[in-house]
Amino acid sequence: METTDTDLPQRIAARVRELRSQRGLSLEALAARAGVSRSMISLIERGESSPTAVVLERLATGLGVVLAHLFEPAGTALEASASPVARHDEQTPWRDPASGYQRRNVSPAGAHPFRIVDVHFPPGARVAFESGEREAPVHQQVWLLEGEMDVASGAERYRLKPGDCFAMTLDAPTMFHNPTREAARYAVVIASSSSLRR
Repeated sequence: METTDTDLPQRIAARVRELRSQRGLSLEALAARAGVSRSMISLIERGESSPTAVVLERLATGLGVVLAHLFEPAGTALEASASPVARHDEQTPWRDPASGYQRRNVSPAGAHPFRIVDVHFPPGARVAFESGEREAPVHQQVWLLEGEMDVASGAERYRLKPGDCFAMTLDAPTMFHNPTREAARYAVVIASSSSLRR
Protein backbone atom coordinates (compact mmCIF):
# COMPACT_ATOMS: atom_id res chain seq x y z
CA MET A 1 0.00 0.00 0.00
CA GLU A 2 1.39 3.39 -0.99
CA THR A 3 2.23 5.79 1.83
CA THR A 4 1.59 9.50 1.38
CA ASP A 5 3.64 12.31 2.86
CA THR A 6 0.67 13.19 5.11
CA ASP A 7 0.97 9.72 6.71
CA LEU A 8 4.61 10.20 7.64
CA PRO A 9 4.10 12.14 10.90
CA GLN A 10 1.92 9.27 12.18
CA ARG A 11 4.43 6.69 10.96
CA ILE A 12 7.28 8.52 12.72
CA ALA A 13 5.11 8.90 15.85
CA ALA A 14 4.34 5.18 16.00
CA ARG A 15 7.95 4.22 15.31
CA VAL A 16 9.41 6.46 18.03
CA ARG A 17 6.82 5.16 20.55
CA GLU A 18 7.61 1.57 19.58
CA LEU A 19 11.40 1.93 19.78
CA ARG A 20 11.20 3.78 23.11
CA SER A 21 8.94 1.07 24.54
CA GLN A 22 11.20 -1.73 23.27
CA ARG A 23 14.12 -0.13 25.09
CA GLY A 24 12.14 0.39 28.30
CA LEU A 25 12.74 4.14 28.25
CA SER A 26 10.43 6.67 29.83
CA LEU A 27 9.89 10.01 28.12
CA GLU A 28 12.22 11.55 30.68
CA ALA A 29 14.94 8.96 30.07
CA LEU A 30 14.82 9.39 26.30
CA ALA A 31 14.81 13.17 26.71
CA ALA A 32 18.00 12.94 28.77
CA ARG A 33 19.70 10.56 26.31
CA ALA A 34 18.67 12.46 23.19
CA GLY A 35 18.90 16.06 24.35
CA VAL A 36 15.31 16.67 23.25
CA SER A 37 12.70 18.01 25.66
CA ARG A 38 10.12 15.63 27.11
CA SER A 39 7.32 17.83 25.79
CA MET A 40 8.74 17.75 22.25
CA ILE A 41 9.06 13.95 22.32
CA SER A 42 5.47 13.72 23.57
CA LEU A 43 4.27 15.90 20.68
CA ILE A 44 6.23 13.82 18.18
CA GLU A 45 4.83 10.56 19.58
CA ARG A 46 1.28 11.91 19.21
CA GLY A 47 1.95 13.01 15.64
CA GLU A 48 1.31 16.63 16.59
CA SER A 49 4.73 18.01 15.64
CA SER A 50 6.72 18.25 12.42
CA PRO A 51 10.20 17.65 13.84
CA THR A 52 13.28 18.78 11.96
CA ALA A 53 16.00 16.43 10.73
CA VAL A 54 18.24 17.65 13.56
CA VAL A 55 15.65 16.69 16.22
CA LEU A 56 14.98 13.32 14.60
CA GLU A 57 18.71 12.59 14.42
CA ARG A 58 19.01 13.29 18.16
CA LEU A 59 16.09 10.95 18.86
CA ALA A 60 17.59 8.23 16.66
CA THR A 61 20.90 8.51 18.51
CA GLY A 62 19.12 8.38 21.87
CA LEU A 63 17.25 5.26 20.72
CA GLY A 64 20.41 3.60 19.41
CA VAL A 65 19.32 3.45 15.76
CA VAL A 66 20.18 5.32 12.58
CA LEU A 67 17.87 8.07 11.35
CA ALA A 68 16.57 5.91 8.49
CA HIS A 69 14.93 3.54 11.01
CA LEU A 70 12.56 6.29 12.20
CA PHE A 71 10.89 6.41 8.77
CA GLU A 72 10.08 2.69 8.74
CA PRO A 73 6.61 1.42 9.71
CA ALA A 74 6.02 0.36 13.31
CA GLY A 75 6.44 -3.38 13.61
CA THR A 76 9.47 -3.46 11.31
CA ALA A 77 11.92 -5.76 13.05
CA LEU A 78 15.46 -4.53 13.60
CA GLU A 79 16.58 -8.09 14.27
CA ALA A 80 15.08 -9.99 11.32
CA SER A 81 14.94 -9.24 7.62
CA ALA A 82 11.69 -8.02 6.14
CA SER A 83 10.87 -8.12 2.40
CA PRO A 84 14.00 -8.00 0.22
CA VAL A 85 12.31 -5.58 -2.20
CA ALA A 86 11.41 -1.92 -1.61
CA ARG A 87 9.07 -0.77 -4.36
CA HIS A 88 9.55 2.79 -5.57
CA ASP A 89 5.93 3.70 -4.78
CA GLU A 90 6.50 2.68 -1.14
CA GLN A 91 9.60 4.90 -0.76
CA THR A 92 7.82 7.96 0.58
CA PRO A 93 9.95 11.12 0.56
CA TRP A 94 10.18 13.24 3.71
CA ARG A 95 10.98 16.95 3.66
CA ASP A 96 12.87 18.63 6.51
CA PRO A 97 10.72 21.60 7.59
CA ALA A 98 13.80 23.63 8.55
CA SER A 99 16.06 23.30 5.49
CA GLY A 100 13.70 21.93 2.84
CA TYR A 101 16.00 19.01 2.05
CA GLN A 102 14.17 15.87 0.99
CA ARG A 103 15.19 12.32 1.89
CA ARG A 104 13.79 8.97 0.79
CA ASN A 105 14.67 5.57 2.24
CA VAL A 106 15.59 3.42 -0.75
CA SER A 107 16.51 0.23 1.11
CA PRO A 108 13.94 -2.37 2.15
CA ALA A 109 12.79 -1.97 5.74
CA GLY A 110 14.22 -4.23 8.42
CA ALA A 111 17.62 -5.53 9.40
CA HIS A 112 19.96 -5.33 6.44
CA PRO A 113 23.69 -4.59 6.77
CA PHE A 114 23.43 -1.36 4.79
CA ARG A 115 20.85 1.41 4.43
CA ILE A 116 20.61 3.57 1.28
CA VAL A 117 18.99 7.01 1.34
CA ASP A 118 18.35 9.29 -1.65
CA VAL A 119 18.68 13.00 -0.79
CA HIS A 120 17.69 16.11 -2.76
CA PHE A 121 19.28 19.24 -1.29
CA PRO A 122 17.95 22.71 -2.23
CA PRO A 123 20.21 25.62 -3.26
CA GLY A 124 21.73 27.39 -0.27
CA ALA A 125 20.38 24.88 2.27
CA ARG A 126 22.41 23.84 5.30
CA VAL A 127 21.88 21.14 7.95
CA ALA A 128 24.19 20.58 10.91
CA PHE A 129 23.92 17.46 13.08
CA GLU A 130 25.44 17.33 16.56
CA SER A 131 26.52 13.71 16.20
CA GLY A 132 28.64 12.21 18.95
CA GLU A 133 30.02 8.80 19.82
CA ARG A 134 27.48 5.97 19.73
CA GLU A 135 27.28 2.59 21.41
CA ALA A 136 27.90 0.92 18.04
CA PRO A 137 29.89 2.93 15.48
CA VAL A 138 27.91 4.07 12.44
CA HIS A 139 29.71 4.41 9.11
CA GLN A 140 28.33 6.58 6.33
CA GLN A 141 29.34 7.33 2.75
CA VAL A 142 27.98 10.25 0.75
CA TRP A 143 28.07 9.79 -3.04
CA LEU A 144 27.30 13.02 -4.88
CA LEU A 145 25.21 12.44 -8.01
CA GLU A 146 24.31 15.99 -9.11
CA GLY A 147 25.37 19.53 -8.15
CA GLU A 148 27.97 20.48 -5.54
CA MET A 149 27.99 20.05 -1.76
CA ASP A 150 30.17 21.02 1.17
CA VAL A 151 30.29 18.16 3.67
CA ALA A 152 32.04 18.31 7.03
CA SER A 153 32.73 15.72 9.70
CA GLY A 154 34.35 17.18 12.78
CA ALA A 155 37.17 19.46 11.60
CA GLU A 156 37.32 17.85 8.13
CA ARG A 157 35.52 19.75 5.38
CA TYR A 158 35.30 18.84 1.71
CA ARG A 159 33.73 20.28 -1.44
CA LEU A 160 32.12 17.41 -3.35
CA LYS A 161 31.42 17.43 -7.09
CA PRO A 162 29.46 14.87 -9.14
CA GLY A 163 30.92 11.38 -8.76
CA ASP A 164 32.84 12.21 -5.55
CA CYS A 165 32.27 9.98 -2.52
CA PHE A 166 33.05 10.93 1.10
CA ALA A 167 33.33 8.28 3.84
CA MET A 168 32.87 9.19 7.49
CA THR A 169 32.10 7.73 10.89
CA LEU A 170 29.19 9.40 12.68
CA ASP A 171 31.10 10.18 15.87
CA ALA A 172 31.52 13.94 15.46
CA PRO A 173 29.35 16.89 14.40
CA THR A 174 28.49 16.76 10.71
CA MET A 175 27.35 19.49 8.33
CA PHE A 176 25.82 19.44 4.85
CA HIS A 177 25.67 22.66 2.83
CA ASN A 178 24.74 23.38 -0.76
CA PRO A 179 26.66 26.62 -1.52
CA THR A 180 25.33 26.93 -5.07
CA ARG A 181 22.18 28.18 -6.81
CA GLU A 182 21.41 24.71 -8.17
CA ALA A 183 19.84 21.77 -6.33
CA ALA A 184 22.11 18.88 -5.42
CA ARG A 185 21.35 15.19 -5.16
CA TYR A 186 23.33 12.50 -3.38
CA ALA A 187 23.04 8.95 -2.10
CA VAL A 188 23.89 8.08 1.48
CA VAL A 189 24.97 4.53 2.37
CA ILE A 190 24.89 3.75 6.09
CA ALA A 191 26.18 0.75 8.04
CA SER A 192 26.55 0.25 11.76
CA SER A 193 29.20 -2.04 13.22
CA SER A 194 26.49 -3.95 15.10
CA SER A 195 24.62 -4.76 11.89
CA LEU A 196 27.82 -5.86 10.17
CA ARG A 197 28.50 -8.32 13.02
CA ARG A 198 25.06 -9.96 12.68
